[in-house]
Amino acid sequence: MIQISIKTSKEVQFIDITSEIERVVRESGVKEGAANIFTKHTTTAIIINENEPGLLKDYEKLVELVPKGRGYEHDRIDDNAHAHLRSILLGPNKVVPIIKGELALGTWQRIFLAEFDGPRVREVVVQVFHLF
Repeated sequence: MIQISIKTSKEVQFIDITSEIERVVRESGVKEGAANIFTKHTTTAIIINENEPGLLKDYEKLVELVPKGRGYEHDRIDDNAHAHLRSILLGPNKVVPIIKGELALGTWQRIFLAEFDGPRVREVVVQVFHLF
């Protein structure tokens, strides 16, 4: 297991962490297996999609489906219920196959940490599994 620290700089942000995950896989020496990428925070998510500037703006529009300040019960405690709900919708982890020592991502696929309550320092856990 490897833990990666990521410093976010905005309240809502999508950070491409593919290179860091590829490094972990390379250093593991695993040729056939899977990588589990997991965020340790309830106001973040892990997503896989394209890293295109217009689409990154569209990701931000997507999470507005859960708007801030809608009178959520949790807001009485932390005023960040929207961030928790966004995280629930997108999920805390993804599993990516490893084939011939590389992540089996599609041509345009990238792995992102999605931040919904930043800026903060976030921890992402990467577990690389070998298939027997």
